[in-house]
Amino acid sequence: MAAELVEAMNMVKSFRVSDLQTLLASMGRSKSGLKQDLVGRALRLVQTDYSPELLKNVRQLYESRFPKTSGWLAARRPEGAPVAYSSLSSSPTATSQGADYLNGISKPIQAPAAEVKLVPLPFYQTLETLLLPTELIAQNNEKLQDSQCIFELTPSQADQIRNASELRPGIRSIQVVLRICYTDSIGVQEDQYPPNIAVKVNQSYCHVPGYYPSNKPGVEPRRPCRPVNITPWLHLSNVTNRVTVTWGNFGKRYSVAVYLVRVFTAADLFSQLKLCSVESAERCRERIQDKLRFDPESEIATTGLRVSLICPLVKMRLGVPCRVLTCAHLQCFDAVFFLQMNEKKPTWTCPVCDKPAPFELLTIDGLLSEILKETSEDIEEIEYLTDGSWRPISDEKERDRERERSNTPEYPVVDICIPEANGHSPAHSSTSLTGKSGNGSVGMGGAAGGTAVAPGGGAVVDLTLDSSSEEEGGGAGGDSEDTEDSADSPAPKRGRYNYDKDLVTAY
Repeated sequence: MAAELVEAMNMVKSFRVSDLQTLLASMGRSKSGLKQDLVGRALRLVQTDYSPELLKNVRQLYESRFPKTSGWLAARRPEGAPVAYSSLSSSPTATSQGADYLNGISKPIQAPAAEVKLVPLPFYQTLETLLLPTELIAQNNEKLQDSQCIFELTPSQADQIRNASELRPGIRSIQVVLRICYTDSIGVQEDQYPPNIAVKVNQSYCHVPGYYPSNKPGVEPRRPCRPVNITPWLHLSNVTNRVTVTWGNFGKRYSVAVYLVRVFTAADLFSQLKLCSVESAERCRERIQDKLRFDPESEIATTGLRVSLICPLVKMRLGVPCRVLTCAHLQCFDAVFFLQMNEKKPTWTCPVCDKPAPFELLTIDGLLSEILKETSEDIEEIEYLTDGSWRPISDEKERDRERERSNTPEYPVVDICIPEANGHSPAHSSTSLTGKSGNGSVGMGGAAGGTAVAPGGGAVVDLTLDSSSEEEGGGAGGDSEDTEDSADSPAPKRGRYNYDKDLVTAY
């Protein structure tokens, strides 16, 4: 037992990143992180959860990376593989064997890798298998390899394609697709393109999805790996179809398969979702009560859960509230927008918690659907209570605004530009300085504090006068005699350039 444990740990230490991720995923562990994190996680897994199943997975991964003999792959291939279905191998350019193959002469056949299983795709329903998952084999040390496969369509399959409806111009609902994945017998495999991929069908190159540009700085563009539609270039007859896959040989193993599929749209999946996966309002209330049930071991008692009625994907009000059954949150997202986004760029990730959100686990929230019908458009948030009921949050915010408005004291508005309204002068002028004797205003020379009587009866204070002005004007006296004395006083001295010594103009 100890020897097997040490052997398994040594095998794990020699694994690549893809092998470590495959091992951790097969045992239900997280496969994200750097290589040293994956190695440490895998070693702890071997030490703590050692089992025959784990040892078998480790040995299979190790043997796939370091085959014992050159005939190891041939020993694993099933005997009696169907010859009429496929023939796939790398074709050297200048060999008689490759020429014989192109002329229709039989050659050694690479048997399908029957143990490789591709993950089911929500937008594709497999009708028939035209080519089983078959490994791409490199025959030389060149980086670019060409591998060919052949298959024929039966009359019924050709009729299905011809009579299929069009999803959009040139795209039919029944297609023949090419899928490529890693050659791995553990678990199901997602679509994965090899580097420098190019697909040629009957001497014509077909379109392969390109890279999505990244909006984040420093992040490389991501290429969506999805089935390649090869239907427009096929012979819809009993003529043999040839598919050539050009791929980069950089150490990883890939397998290809060809299927006859029915293609669904986002509207088709939405119809399936409404028909088969709607959670009743009663079940939703039970789920809310379970979350808000009092826990004696918890120090914090939760009395309510707030849920937004705005979709986190498009920042608009929810139309059809949807969530994932395995997610712990009650927040929903819009089902229509979610399916449309995954139709264009399949990620199948929950927009709330970023956890996997496969189509099979999506459900429509029946309770929130009823709430959306009962509430007005201006309500953007609700709160679930412990008894399963709910209340809108916008009413409380409105009451808070009303309360703030009622507590704000009201002050009269003073218009400083109208003298009749407030008794103050709108601006410093000569009338406020000299005044008129008929109105009892005090002149500049007799103003003790620069005050005058406004027409409305209020006191006008001239703030432009300072203490020096008072001293020059004769102190605090304010009678007419001081005014006459100031009138008899000599004129101010002027400089050589004819300006007052006490006045300096600043620019």
